[in-house]
Amino acid sequence: MKKTRNIIIGLLSFFVLVFCYYYATLPAVNIHSHGFWIFVITALILLTVIIGFATNKSRSVHSVQDLIAGMPVKISVGITLIVVVFYIAGSLLSSPIINSGKYQKLLTVNEGAFKTDIEEISYSEIPVLDKDSASLLGSRKMGSITEYVSQFEVADNYTQINYQGAPTRVTPLEYGNTIKWLTNKGDGIPAYMRIDMATENVELVKLSEGIKYSMSDHFGRYLPRYLRFHYPTYVFSSYNFEIDEAGVPYWVCPVKDYTIGLFGGETVGRVILVNAVTGDLTNYKVSEVPQWVDRVYSAELLISQYNYYGTLKHGYFNSVFSQKDSLKTTEGYNYLALEDDVWVYTGITSVGGDESNVGFVLMNQRTAETRYYPIPGAEEYSAMASAEGQVQHLGYTATFPLLLNIGGEPTYFIALKDAAGLVKSYAMVNISRYQIVATAETIKECEKLYLAKLRDDNIITEETGAQLTISGYISKISDVVIDGNSHYYILLQGNDEIFDVNVSKFPQIIKYNVGDSISFSYNAGSSYNTVDEITE
Repeated sequence: MKKTRNIIIGLLSFFVLVFCYYYATLPAVNIHSHGFWIFVITALILLTVIIGFATNKSRSVHSVQDLIAGMPVKISVGITLIVVVFYIAGSLLSSPIINSGKYQKLLTVNEGAFKTDIEEISYSEIPVLDKDSASLLGSRKMGSITEYVSQFEVADNYTQINYQGAPTRVTPLEYGNTIKWLTNKGDGIPAYMRIDMATENVELVKLSEGIKYSMSDHFGRYLPRYLRFHYPTYVFSSYNFEIDEAGVPYWVCPVKDYTIGLFGGETVGRVILVNAVTGDLTNYKVSEVPQWVDRVYSAELLISQYNYYGTLKHGYFNSVFSQKDSLKTTEGYNYLALEDDVWVYTGITSVGGDESNVGFVLMNQRTAETRYYPIPGAEEYSAMASAEGQVQHLGYTATFPLLLNIGGEPTYFIALKDAAGLVKSYAMVNISRYQIVATAETIKECEKLYLAKLRDDNIITEETGAQLTISGYISKISDVVIDGNSHYYILLQGNDEIFDVNVSKFPQIIKYNVGDSISFSYNAGSSYNTVDEITE
């Protein structure tokens, strides 16, 4: 009777401990999840220990042999060993060693046309900030908001998205600590941060109703737990904060799919959208995800799939030993806004590890579409060093390059930061000939210098930037801010070209209105034309 009572108490203890463990770790109930197997193995070990103590409580336990002497313990140990063997075997049978051909075909890669795919873009579309710079600006903005700074902090998400056509990083606020969560959870998180990566404008967007589901919430409102109890079998790869075109905050949660054995061939099968305010859930197939969603496939997943594609062409052992025709991505990546999506950019180099690229790839984070461009040239870190060399007297450090089309030439665009992490200057480095470098304090001036160097070296022959004159009647005039300076964008009747007038140089422009006649000389640019002189 006493032994039976001990077993019952032991089993009750086991179920309580297992539930607590599950509640804390939240593994998916899915045989493709590593977390599920670890959970099962841990639970079996715990069960073995509890049964051992329960069945041996009536007598002394002097050794491990005494502990496992009972038949129930032997059975539990046997089941645990079988599960461990299956887990190890499943990992091995899912690995690239055995399935190199399947891994190599995970990603479909098409060759792209650089000048067609990557058009020359306006300055307002060039993201000049990296995540570190955005984080710095976000923290400074938060420090100036006295009503929130004592209760909330800025989360470290800073997801890069396209918002209303502009490259933008967004991140929510989060509760400062558990006590602050208790005092504020009724109203939720009141705002999120939105940073324009081109203009460096930082905005704290206040919500009429607070965010109730987040990574800093607790219990049922803790986002991973909220999703787990609604989708117990889904293996989530990440929890990405995004906003739709109306500025409504969402969590974009891709669901892993395994296509090779138990654990191999990781990709994304579905996406769950969580309204961060209301908690409403929407389940999409990858092909049905709304256009405004930008981050379905993480950069890390896409890069790993390309590395399988590039290194496993002749099997696994070739990728380790002879490495014939083996290519890999370079160490680092950046994001490019293209076709209303966010694309991951990274260079492609040989596995041998030289300091040059054989080309580069763009990978769509929403669809996983991948384009390869066979353009050999400098490896990114060589270009960064070349840019830093131009401003070494200032001690600026280079950010990882962004790929741009400048004058029809593949070009690294690099922001240069001071010791405080603020962007102070810009550089353009020709990919094929990385000794051609231009630096300036504004993007416009940097492009002008860069194009001049390309013409001096006979790389381009067309007269990009040549001075021209024009007259006409103003059909539209709009004021904008570029690099902290006021400008007017002007359209003339019967002409689709945009003319940029710097107000600080030509303050008389404020006298002009729609319908007025105007004449000026200008330099032709890739996206708009820079006015050099107003002649009438």
